[in-house]
Amino acid sequence: MNEIPGFRTRRLPGADGTHINTAVGGRDGSPVVLLHGFPQTHLMWRHVAAELASDHLVICPDLRGYGASDKPADDGTTYAKRAMAEDVVAVARHLGADRFALVGHDRGALVAIRAGLDHPGAITHLASLDVLPTLDMWDVLHGVDAAVAFHLYLMAQPPGLPEEMISRSPDAFFGHFLDVWARNPAAIPAEVRAEYLRASREAVPSIVADYRASAGIDVEHDRADRAAGRRLTMPVTVVQQDWGAALGFDAAARWREWADDLDHRTLDAGHYMAEEAPAEIVEIVRKLLAR
Repeated sequence: MNEIPGFRTRRLPGADGTHINTAVGGRDGSPVVLLHGFPQTHLMWRHVAAELASDHLVICPDLRGYGASDKPADDGTTYAKRAMAEDVVAVARHLGADRFALVGHDRGALVAIRAGLDHPGAITHLASLDVLPTLDMWDVLHGVDAAVAFHLYLMAQPPGLPEEMISRSPDAFFGHFLDVWARNPAAIPAEVRAEYLRASREAVPSIVADYRASAGIDVEHDRADRAAGRRLTMPVTVVQQDWGAALGFDAAARWREWADDLDHRTLDAGHYMAEEAPAEIVEIVRKLLAR
């Protein structure tokens, strides 16, 4: 399984010559863009997208470097969330959506946050599922508690070693996260899991480059925004597992440093909440769009 039923898939121009594989569904209503996380593709939105398509134009890209989207060689800025956000804005505009709501999970949420900061005139509403902004993510990881995020440190290393290590056993590496981050493994059926592993296996260098950017250029961009007082000005909904309680920080307070109009909530689900609790995510998105 590699398609969302009822959606058509197109390769659309992103930024700087990159082409983005994009599933599009629905016809009427305001546009909503859904951005996937790691180690997934746009297929993670199959339940949520189908529901939202009843009254919205729903756009589900594969992020650059993931799925069937282009995987350009990294020059140090290629996989900055700024560049990936520009892809999203370009794809939406190609489909006639100059202004749209943006929902991101995991890596896609980091792209969504950057899009909201860089393109406030284009993003009407923003939802983030189960991440902190990049600058805060690194700040809250300390001591042995940071072991839960070992992959962040591995893929932050200079080019060469991370790619070699992961390429030697990609299914074990990517499958590890599908196993340990899902509270309900049945929410990711065998055929969907196989598609995630196939797509990730074919994208090791670009996935590593995406993570490496989050330890470098993305932090630089966040720091510059924090110093300049740039904030998310659109309505923002954040849905997270209760990582703050687990790791000893106030997640809502962290988010209030970035968002003026914030609805922060925790959800009793695993990390893959759009697949494990799709009805709840649809309801949360609809409430955001009504603000």
